[in-house]
Amino acid sequence: MVLNPHKLGVHKVLKHIPLNALFDAPSKARLRKAVNIADLRLCAKQRAHKMVFDYLDAGADDEISLRRGKDAYSELEMHFHILSGLKPPLDLSTKIFGKDVKLPFFGCPTAGNRMFHWEGETAAARAAKHHGTLYGLSSLATTGITEIGQLTDGPKVFQLYVWKDRELVKEVLSKAKEGGFDAMALTVDFTWYGNRERDIRNDFSIPPKYSVRQMIEAIRKPAWTYDFLSHEPYNYACINTEVPADSLAAFVNSQIAPEFNWRDAEWLLGEWGLPSAVKGVCRPDDAIKAVETGFSTMWVSNHGARQLETSPATIDVLPSIREAVGPDVEIIMDGGVQRGTDIAKALALGADSVGVGKPYLYGLAAGGTEGVIKAYDILKVELDRAMGLLGTGTVDDLKKRGPGLIKRRGASARDYPDRYAYERGYGGGVI
Repeated sequence: MVLNPHKLGVHKVLKHIPLNALFDAPSKARLRKAVNIADLRLCAKQRAHKMVFDYLDAGADDEISLRRGKDAYSELEMHFHILSGLKPPLDLSTKIFGKDVKLPFFGCPTAGNRMFHWEGETAAARAAKHHGTLYGLSSLATTGITEIGQLTDGPKVFQLYVWKDRELVKEVLSKAKEGGFDAMALTVDFTWYGNRERDIRNDFSIPPKYSVRQMIEAIRKPAWTYDFLSHEPYNYACINTEVPADSLAAFVNSQIAPEFNWRDAEWLLGEWGLPSAVKGVCRPDDAIKAVETGFSTMWVSNHGARQLETSPATIDVLPSIREAVGPDVEIIMDGGVQRGTDIAKALALGADSVGVGKPYLYGLAAGGTEGVIKAYDILKVELDRAMGLLGTGTVDDLKKRGPGLIKRRGASARDYPDRYAYERGYGGGVI
């Protein structure tokens, strides 16, 4: 057995020495000054261990899809109406999975949130409750289903991977129902683990391997490090609390079922019996098949550009999927969203709601609950402004009139601010 601070019980001592506020003071000061999601990204980069930040920030292989996912929105112009008689704030309410929400966007279910900040998934759940929107819990979460269910009675979706062990699947789905989850999202683009080369270069592991390199980086990031050392070690609380976080790769490799197919999906839908999304759709023919199989919601996603390199930008394929399934099938889209204008464009081109991943995780890594709430605040204000300037007073109005408001043109170097755009988190077009 390899000894580490948690096995030596260091966290049991440090939890009685409340230095978190001291170490976090610079982070909180930076967080207060953040004005957009790119600023939150830099706040997260300055607070989090490099290994952790790069895990959050990275894409697959050469990160072409990651850059394209952001750049694609720059090629969509917003052709606005004038003198619409609107005044702020607008009504941003809509329905997701049939449940009323106050915002048409939400935080996507993401694994291992306590890696970024000790509050983990509870921070994201509190932010969702604060803003009255959907909360998504990953089956690889570091906070349990019961705890989340007790924390928020708002609408919730539980994300599930294609596990081999059907008894495990049934057990997890039963817990999700008992925890008050309204819908299930089956992630279907994770049958192989994506090639994330930043993780390889950083020798990514949970917890860190305590090499000289990792310890030097930990010293450079005292707020993150004290959080990590002064709290209980994480485990994957939704599937098996006996599986420690540092066994994630082995567990996933042993449980993911690459052979999972449409017949297996039918079995899963029968076990769940409530609204269900298929998460990872990027082709119209697959969307049609999913509707025929019984999924109520199409979730257009490429897993944050972390799986198949050169997979298409989700905003580019969204209109074709809406055309394929018709006007009555619910569509969620995620991928590349950094601005409220991006959310407006997705709603205009066929999405009923929009999932965000990196934006709220940047907020989480930068400042826990406060950071996630700020990420939502930023996107809400930007979306409200975009809709008002477009001349659309409600989400339904934006969706109905959307195709006539958004027009595509070729990319231009003028789309990209300057040579330092990459340092601010902008994904492409660096000149």
